[in-house]
Amino acid sequence: MSAAGPMSERRIAHLDMDAFYASVELLRYPQLAGQPVVIGGRRSGAGRDGAAGFERLADYAGRGVVTTATYVAREFGVHSGMALMHAARLCPQAVLLPADFEQYRHYSRLFKAAVTALAPRMEDRGIDEVYIDFDAAPGGTEQGGRTLAGQIQQAVRASTGLSCSIGVAPNKLLAKMASELNKPNGITILHAGDLAEKIWPLPCRRINGVGPKASERLEQLGIHTIGELAQCERSWLVGHFGPHHGGWLLETAWGRDERDIVTSSEPVSMSCETTFERDLHAVRDRSELSAVFTSLCERLAADLQRHGYAGRTIAIKLRYDNFRSVTRARTLDFHTADAVVIRRTAGLCLKRAPLDRRLRLLGVRVGSLVTAGLARSPAPAPPDSLELF
Repeated sequence: MSAAGPMSERRIAHLDMDAFYASVELLRYPQLAGQPVVIGGRRSGAGRDGAAGFERLADYAGRGVVTTATYVAREFGVHSGMALMHAARLCPQAVLLPADFEQYRHYSRLFKAAVTALAPRMEDRGIDEVYIDFDAAPGGTEQGGRTLAGQIQQAVRASTGLSCSIGVAPNKLLAKMASELNKPNGITILHAGDLAEKIWPLPCRRINGVGPKASERLEQLGIHTIGELAQCERSWLVGHFGPHHGGWLLETAWGRDERDIVTSSEPVSMSCETTFERDLHAVRDRSELSAVFTSLCERLAADLQRHGYAGRTIAIKLRYDNFRSVTRARTLDFHTADAVVIRRTAGLCLKRAPLDRRLRLLGVRVGSLVTAGLARSPAPAPPDSLELF
């Protein structure tokens, strides 16, 4: 361990649902159990598999990406974020299903209710993962947290029919890493003294926050494992990665993380975006872009209203066919969750963005959020924008 002293023996858990979207789909289509299944893209009607009625990945054509995949598909090298066309080359026999986010949100609510019934202090980290304060839960420290983790696994299975993996450790950083060590349906318990044996042999990319670029840079510098990273001098890391990131890398290598469980937080912005199946041109594909633009604004307004928020800053995001991205924003004198106002203001933002290249992604965001009850009274609507889309 570090000369700076041992880690606290708090008991913090990270729960990660196993291949969540794909597992929900297998509840709906149990006949696909044991087969490679990929979630992503849009159902095209092509490539039907006879009476079974399922589209095969080999017949997919487009620019969509993999949302998730079953563990069987992952054995072929398919992973989240991969282009579907690339995934089709790796596993052409996989069944391709479109995402059903309403269904995923339903099961997300079910598993989180099962967790809080046993451990009320929970931090929601997204649709398929949470952090849990085991210290604040009855029996949370028994067997280092294994007893409560097993109870939560059983409760999640009973309420959803799905499995999850849980890591219990002294802090959130190590708990998240632990939850990934024994998937699927695993429980991993880490104590302060386990760092050298269980964490240091892992590649640096297993640290949450070390992305592909940082991992590649570390490997170029001859650092391949977390243990090797832990033995670096702070000044050397700061010299290569800067004062903030270099210091953070050393702290994480030693398993240090003082973040607490956050049980509630207000979002600062909400957004909707879409990646097109083919690049679209602002003039030649104007009608299609206009429909998508309006739909994004309407969906965003519905999300704001459903969650009880309004915002003042309206922004757009464009990504071109050369992968360069730009954003443009406009701040109003009042708060809004109205689709017409969002669409009109986003149109004004669009007037200030280059539209000479084809577009592969379009997004709309509303920021400076407040709860609807605190929203500043609306002023007259802004002037009409030019209908570029």
